Amino acid sequence: MSTVSTHVLDTALGKPAAGVPVRLSRIGTERPGDRAADLVVELGSGRTNDDGRVNDLTPHGLAPGTYQLWFDVAAYAAASGQEIFFPEVTVTFTITDERHHHVPLLLSPFAFSTYRGS
Repeated sequence: MSTVSTHVLDTALGKPAAGVPVRLSRIGTERPGDRAADLVVELGSGRTNDDGRVNDLTPHGLAPGTYQLWFDVAAYAAASGQEIFFPEVTVTFTITDERHHHVPLLLSPFAFSTYRGS
């Protein structure tokens, strides 16, 4: 079973983004031929801690499949007093092996970036 972690960094302020609501969901189908977006199951949620991390999103591990991390950037922007162009960020990714998958999110008021870390 794989695990997933995330880390949100505010590149405009040069520090971890604390307090960002994050949700992890699995995206799949109930029957062959259904669209993948037809079934979304929330697996875990939380808020980033003072280091910008969410602990225990996948305490039982994840099977191969397609997953989605959703970040409530608007809530963070309001709490930090920043203007923000993207009110939410959704990162969809596929797990095909049993490795750990780290999905960082780098934020600024008018841009974001992500990548597969380790």
